[in-house]
Order: sequence, then C-alpha cells, then structure tokens
Amino acid sequence: MIIGVPKEIKTNENRVALVPAGAEALGSEGHTVLVEAGAGHGSGFTDAQYQAVGATVVAKVDEVWARAEMIVKVKEPIKVEWPRMRKGQVIFTYFHFAADEALTRAVIGSGCVAIAYETVQLESGELPLLTPMSEVAGRMAVQEGARYLEKLHGGRGILLGGVPGVMPAEVLVIGGGVVGTNAAKMAAGLGAHTTILDVNLDRLRYLSDVMPANVDLIYSDRHTLLEQLAKADLLIGAVLLPGAKAPNLVQRSDLKLMKPGSVIVDVAVDQGGCVETIKPTTHEAPTYMVDGVVHYGVANMPGAVPRTSTLALTNATFPYTRRLAKRGWRAACEADPALALGLNVVDGKVVYPGVAEAFNLHLHELKAVL
Repeated sequence: MIIGVPKEIKTNENRVALVPAGAEALGSEGHTVLVEAGAGHGSGFTDAQYQAVGATVVAKVDEVWARAEMIVKVKEPIKVEWPRMRKGQVIFTYFHFAADEALTRAVIGSGCVAIAYETVQLESGELPLLTPMSEVAGRMAVQEGARYLEKLHGGRGILLGGVPGVMPAEVLVIGGGVVGTNAAKMAAGLGAHTTILDVNLDRLRYLSDVMPANVDLIYSDRHTLLEQLAKADLLIGAVLLPGAKAPNLVQRSDLKLMKPGSVIVDVAVDQGGCVETIKPTTHEAPTYMVDGVVHYGVANMPGAVPRTSTLALTNATFPYTRRLAKRGWRAACEADPALALGLNVVDGKVVYPGVAEAFNLHLHELKAVL
C-alpha cells in the first residue's frame, strides 16, 4: 500500500502522524511511505531521518494526496484539503465530525473512507487512540488555566496552589474520564482544592481510591453544578460522548454565578464544548472574555507540545495504521471490532450514530458497508 503523510496545516499544529520508526517498519513490510517535506519538523523529525529509513520525501502536498491510497494525519482535513480527498481513499485521523457539519458533508461528497481516531473503541469502552491526547490535554488544561488566572492575562490574580497562610484556588472539573482524571491529578499536585463532578458512581468510587486528599468527588446534577460554579476559580470542561456533540452543561446565564476573572478551559471544544459560550480558538489567540470570565478554547491543545504529543499519539495509532496497510481497511475492520467502530463515513454513507444524529443524516448499517 502507498501511505501518505502530509504536513499538518491547522494553525500552530506541529504534530506529525508517523515518526521515522513507523515509516521504517511499514517500508520493511513492502509498503511505500510518502512524507511531505517538512512534515516532521515541528516534532523534531527531519526529512533526512525519514529518507534514511526508506521513506520518500515529496516536495508537493498535492502529490502526496494524489498518490496515497491511505492518508494518515493528526487533525481533521481543513477546507483547503477537502478537494484533495477522493473516492476510495482511506483517511485515518481525528475528525470530530459531530462538531463540524461542513467537514462532514465534504467527506460525504468525496466518497473517501473516513476512519476517526476518536471513535475506535475497545470492548471495555476505552478509546485507545483518544486516550494519549486526552492525557496531554487534561494536564495542559491545568497548566494553561493556571497561566490565565494570572492578572496579567485577565484572570483573578490567583496562584493555583496558594502559599502558607493563603487559601489555594478552587478547581472544578466536569467529567471524571481520562481528561478529567489527568486534570485533577495536576491541579491537586499543585496544591489546588479540586472537585470532580461525574454521573458515573462506579467511576467516582474508583477515583476516590486513587485521588489525593485534596480532591473531592461529587455526583453531578444541575443543582450541584451551579453550587460548584459559584466557588470555582478554574473550571475545566472534560465531558465526552464518543463521536457525538458534547452537551452544553454550563449555560450562558450560569456565568453570572462565577467570580470575575475566573477561567474556563473547555477541553471538549473540539466536540462542540460543554460550556455554551465556548468557541474554538487558536494558540495564537487562545482566550476571550464573556461576562467577565476568561474562556480558553484551543481545539488542538496537544499541538503546543508536539514532541511529547506525537510520540504519545503514534505509540497508540501505529499498530492500527500497520493493520490497515497490511490488510486493507475492509478486512482490517472485519477482523477488529474496535477498529470498525472508527469507521464514520464510507463512500458517502454515514455509519457512525453520533454523526448521523448531530446533523439529522441517514444512518447506514456498518455491517452493510463491510
């Protein structure tokens, strides 16, 4: 198979979908790997490193897309890339379709086979290709939240962990999954008083056993959420419905309960956000104010730490990339139910329920396309 690795062109996105070690492994199995010149530079991988392991470095991105039978990326194709997608071509990347109707319709129109990292799901419910970036984003959410709590950046002027004689910040985490757990670990480790809200009692019981003493676990309902919003200095949105749009749990009218200069970091922004007033931002212009509350909505947070993020991501994605290259998408998905759940759009047909529901599109049975 011919596998193409284009350079990521989303604003300040420096990750790459395949590292030289992966290119070498694919080449040893008889596949051809085309890497756009400069694709790995942001993560510290040079063109010479790819060439040294047998990959072909291609100067023009159009050639990568035109020749490749499978494209591996990190972020969803943006508008300039849509005309490059073609019928029958496999595109393996994060798509987050439910938050972007225009992208969804472009992929449907192209006839490509869209396999989304974020909906590959094991029988246990784990999302193995979302987990590593959720770990990074959860930890970064606290790092960024701490920065924007500084008065210099519009915040309340609070040190997250406080000092002896001065109370620490109050951090509220909505959602106790991978993002929320990692965020809470970081916030608690810095000394902040941290509260996690979740609706899964089994998850709350587990977290109560592993979290430090300065983390409280509370069952989430509307009344509790409003009560905790009034206390929060930093709110971290960590809600995930796999493949579907995130619910707006924090409404515009709720912001009046929050302290002036408090900060919201909504990690769910790439799925529409769990805060009504959140909108996607970039690393260049990451924040904006609504009703005196700082909003941080960067949709590709791990892109700010590309070396760590690329290595963490490709550790998880490469085994699936290898299987897709070896067996072809259809046989690979038939053999692996977890990978089959990654199929979102096939030859113009939507096969993932969350995507169909988001835009009232006809849902085709996965078995029919396989």
